Amino acid sequence: MLLKDFYSVELSDEENGKYITHLKINKDHQVYHGHFPNRPVTPGVILMHLFKEDAERRLGNSLQLKNANNIKFMAVVDPRIHNELILDYQLEENNREIRLKGMAKTKDGISLKINAIYKIN
Repeated sequence: MLLKDFYSVELSDEENGKYITHLKINKDHQVYHGHFPNRPVTPGVILMHLFKEDAERRLGNSLQLKNANNIKFMAVVDPRIHNELILDYQLEENNREIRLKGMAKTKDGISLKINAIYKIN
């Protein structure tokens, strides 16, 4: 885990090739002290990294980002309001690469859409 104590996994499920993971974000984590004081926002790079960590956990392999050609940040994730995050994604393996297509969602809607390719280490 890149950021110690940043989140905990509350629920993890797979259904019809789709992965669903419910995360509880630690709204008091140190990252929010600098990003930004009095107006915390979950950094986009951390939202992206959550998908990588969850896929690694599920696959039992270390992954390295190779290409992220379609990433859309749709809404701010303020941990005071949105401390529960749902990762909803699909994985496809081909030739030692993993293609991930997914969305990060809060109770208010989609925060991030991601299409990425990871190399299996």
